[in-house]
Amino acid sequence: MPHRRAIPLNVSEQQQDTLQRLVYRETSPQRLVRRGKIILIAATGASNTQITQDLHVDHETVRLWRERWRTAESRLQAIEATGKQKPLSQAIEVLLTDEQRPGAPSLFTFEQFMQVMALACQKPISVDVPVSTWTPRELADEAIKRGIVKTISPRTVERFLKGERFTAPSQALLADSASRRSSRIGQADPHGV
Repeated sequence: MPHRRAIPLNVSEQQQDTLQRLVYRETSPQRLVRRGKIILIAATGASNTQITQDLHVDHETVRLWRERWRTAESRLQAIEATGKQKPLSQAIEVLLTDEQRPGAPSLFTFEQFMQVMALACQKPISVDVPVSTWTPRELADEAIKRGIVKTISPRTVERFLKGERFTAPSQALLADSASRRSSRIGQADPHGV
């Protein structure tokens, strides 16, 4: 069955640089590296079939990440227009992260996260907030006032800004398993090996 023509992607030079850093950073999770490569190759005009052959991934995987990038293009451009690199890097990493799996549903959508990040990149005075620098409390209040979210705590805004959007719940689990592992390192092996 023939595949539909691939959706063209608009990836700016700054976005490409950010993706390149993500792809070549030794600490990047491999799933993000693979997805970053899909976007970078798609930006060159390669077809989905070419990408599946080059990266040895499923055709549906390429289609999914191409579509996700396309739907976030305008938000990424808005964040990029602020001239700040960190929010752009965070937004791209969040974009390339898996959607929430079964369990408690996420309280905030990707769109809401992106809108709060874009708001944080604006100077408070430019949106008629009489302060020189945003605080999590003021960002939360402004996000609610603008209708971005119905409710959001300053702590959640702080997590967004620190890039903890998807990692906060699992950190405690990782710390627990790491501490158990480190406590076993000093113990003698009961089997004598």
